[in-house]
Amino acid sequence: MDYTFFQEYWWLLISILGAFLVFMLFVQGGQSMLLQEMPDEQREKMVDTIAHRWELTFTTLVVFGGAFFASFPLFYSTSFGGAYWLWMLILFTFVVQAVSYKYRKAEGNVLGRKTYDVFLFLNGILAPLLLGGAVGTFFFGSDFSITKTNLTDMSSPVISQWGPLHGLEALADWRVVAFGLMVLFLVRVLANLWFINQIDDEQIFRWNRKQLRFNAVIFLALFLIVMVVLLTSSGYEVIGEHEFLVVEYKYFHNLFGSFTCILLFLIGTACVLYSIRLALYRKTRYGIWFGGIGTVLVVLVLFWLAGYFNTAYYPSSSDIASSLTIYNSSSSEFTLRTMSYVSLAIPFVIAYIVWVWYKLTKPTEKQEQVASPQ
Repeated sequence: MDYTFFQEYWWLLISILGAFLVFMLFVQGGQSMLLQEMPDEQREKMVDTIAHRWELTFTTLVVFGGAFFASFPLFYSTSFGGAYWLWMLILFTFVVQAVSYKYRKAEGNVLGRKTYDVFLFLNGILAPLLLGGAVGTFFFGSDFSITKTNLTDMSSPVISQWGPLHGLEALADWRVVAFGLMVLFLVRVLANLWFINQIDDEQIFRWNRKQLRFNAVIFLALFLIVMVVLLTSSGYEVIGEHEFLVVEYKYFHNLFGSFTCILLFLIGTACVLYSIRLALYRKTRYGIWFGGIGTVLVVLVLFWLAGYFNTAYYPSSSDIASSLTIYNSSSSEFTLRTMSYVSLAIPFVIAYIVWVWYKLTKPTEKQEQVASPQ
């Protein structure tokens, strides 16, 4: 196993973590609906089903960031260090989320439950939007340049140079915003499916089916727009360590040039569509599992399109030579090889998460079919 194998292996692990992170954002999707008109009892039932799963979402985010730091440190130092306003805003919303869940029902809460519900709503909107936008920059680029020789400049040992907005300028790119909005409405769809699955209440079932119609239509429209734009966009193909060739329809060729990618993408898309159909037309409670599987598969493929096939996964819109690939931004072979042995413990971590998930789920019996709304 050579150096290239370990670089590609660690991008696979990053892709898996990223895919599960997007699925786990259904917690944020649920929070984004807390301020909508509904009875307080209904709102509390919905909050109870996600109140402890936010910890798993945040843990996945931390592991995702840590894995990126360890395996592709140049990306970490460039993006997390240069675009810090974007990442600080994301982290701030998660801190607010943690505080809100702890104190919204606490005795002596001087701010009131509704105030903390507003905080949860903000995290529910901003976290998927900004994280989705950050993934969008993997395809549509960011405004940065890298000069490694700056490390010898003791007055300013910063290798990446950014514009004055430090990452927030990406939100001026409508394609990045569309990508973020697509993720936002995807996780809202997943949240509706989750509430339908977890809460055996006819009123909540009807409310979430109504919301699902709205969220699904917007998500599907955004998904179609983003995929058309992505598959017709140019990308940077690697021809040297810091040499790239601009290739038209790069991501189209990446997708349709790989049988595995196109197969998983079609299966994932079909699963998401089927999950929506189950909830809306067959009125079953198990759509969340098809939606979750489909989400993981599609996001997994998107990460592969960005990083594999000799593609720059973090293209620079201002200096093409500064674009990052899994080959020019990775840790040393020794580091990747050593961490690969540690990664063998991942199945045990997954087993722990599954066990915690099971313990957090009340073992209630649910019927697959429910009566049609009157």
